[in-house]
Amino acid sequence: MATLGNPGNTIEVLQKYKFNFQKKFGQNFLIDTHVLDKIIRESGVTKDDLVIEIGPGIGTMTQYLCENAREVVAIEIDKNLIPILQDTLSAYDNVTVINEDVLKVDIKKLAEERNGGKPVKVVANLPYYITTPIIMGLFESHVPIDSITIMVQKEVADRMQEGPGSKEYGALSLAVQYYAKPEIVANVPPNCFMPRPNVGSAVIRLTCHEKSPVEVKDESFMFNIIRASFNQRRKTLVNGLGNAGFLPVTKEQVAEALEKMELSPTIRGEALSLEQFAHLSNMLKK
Repeated sequence: MATLGNPGNTIEVLQKYKFNFQKKFGQNFLIDTHVLDKIIRESGVTKDDLVIEIGPGIGTMTQYLCENAREVVAIEIDKNLIPILQDTLSAYDNVTVINEDVLKVDIKKLAEERNGGKPVKVVANLPYYITTPIIMGLFESHVPIDSITIMVQKEVADRMQEGPGSKEYGALSLAVQYYAKPEIVANVPPNCFMPRPNVGSAVIRLTCHEKSPVEVKDESFMFNIIRASFNQRRKTLVNGLGNAGFLPVTKEQVAEALEKMELSPTIRGEALSLEQFAHLSNMLKK
């Protein structure tokens, strides 16, 4: 089978199947072999690995993954792509395509059945509109994951590795850093895709922590606090958390906790580090 990293081959497949790009699925197919090589290299996929690929499209990266992994499970939501994938992946016997919305797939069960519960690697060229729910879904369901190597919108990648004090820093930065070490491994310009997106992209690798960098009594409580802190960024923490409605804390309790932490009563969420959020959450949980 001709490799799809070559734009001519990609166009040929799309024409053969009269494929129409679906705006709602945010489809942009990679047409750059250098970028594909780089993703495979940075993901560290070996013949020992089960790889979960989210949104294989016409199978461009899937072909590369099949060459390098023990087994690939590719999850594709668009049923119009299934016959194309059967064609472009016909040379490989180590791939399974699942036509399903990834948010509805039990990936934990998949890892248990196909990988004996050992950590899997996730590799994906993610549609921008659904990046955050997919990543959070993988982390929150505690799927055993070694690393997640994904192509995302450049500004989302930046946000994942930001620290306190910057305007990009927010709930996504904290969640990603709680579960993993983020590292941007490549910047990818729009001309590497078909159709061309309006924004630059980046490949970011999230290497999952074996043990979280902070001690938290109640993970979901901490994330509710983080969510409330960034829901209205301009508010002080005392007001943001005290008025959140879904948090069982009063303004007085927040003010008291901040005082014990020797933080200003007018501090905003964007100034707190992950360690400080963990500390605050543990104090308020009492």
